[in-house]
Amino acid sequence: MEIPPLPPLPANPFPDQGPGSTPASPAVLWDNLVEFALAELVRQHRNSFAPLWTVESWAKLLIWLALNAGCPGDTASLEAFAECLGPGCSARLRRLFFSREFETTGLLLVADPAEGNVLVQVASAAAGDASLQHAGLEPVAAALDAVGLTAQVVPDRQRWQRRDGVVVIPLR
Repeated sequence: MEIPPLPPLPANPFPDQGPGSTPASPAVLWDNLVEFALAELVRQHRNSFAPLWTVESWAKLLIWLALNAGCPGDTASLEAFAECLGPGCSARLRRLFFSREFETTGLLLVADPAEGNVLVQVASAAAGDASLQHAGLEPVAAALDAVGLTAQVVPDRQRWQRRDGVVVIPLR
């Protein structure tokens, strides 16, 4: 049995958009869908590539994505795949790969090894500094421990800096 082709996209795929809004083009919708799917793959598999929190784990994820997209494993093909992602998409995926959100404590942890520091931000920037002052650094330390970063940061909390709702922690 032959599967019939999908019907063409309607002129306005989101008719409930408010007056004066411009409908998204099929190309924009496709780009958004692909980026959404890639982001979900990163979220679901970022803990699968050891050692975590390293450039090596990021490279392993990119190779895994490329191979699963049908890319041969040779260097030229992998470089073409990385070029296909583009710098913008690659940067967003990398930021997602090296970030973790803690909904219960309202913390966002970013630990890209290329940056040399771990940044821990309180979700509400306005309440951030006050919240960290009141709770101390225990929630930050607990977040580091929860994701396995404690051994990779400078343990001396005197060297941890508080800046406008963000705690900056040097990597070892």
